[in-house]
Amino acid sequence: MDEKTLSDLVIDSLTKAAPDIDPNLLDPGMNFRDQFEIDSVDFLGFVLDLEKRLKIRIPVVDYPKLSSMKGCLAHLAPILKDR
Repeated sequence: MDEKTLSDLVIDSLTKAAPDIDPNLLDPGMNFRDQFEIDSVDFLGFVLDLEKRLKIRIPVVDYPKLSSMKGCLAHLAPILKDR
């Protein structure tokens, strides 16, 4: 999966979990919770949607790695590189 496709999927999962988010305002290096004020339930919904759509299991200890777009790409790209 290329970076653009993965980035689009992350944004789609994020806006699905928290519909009030404006993806045009996304700062790739900033924590999602800080820039969009999403709560822990929204964040969990985001991670679970990623798992479902990517058909992978994300261990709870890795959740903090998914707290920003840069973090998502850095963590998920190696896992998905052959897809």
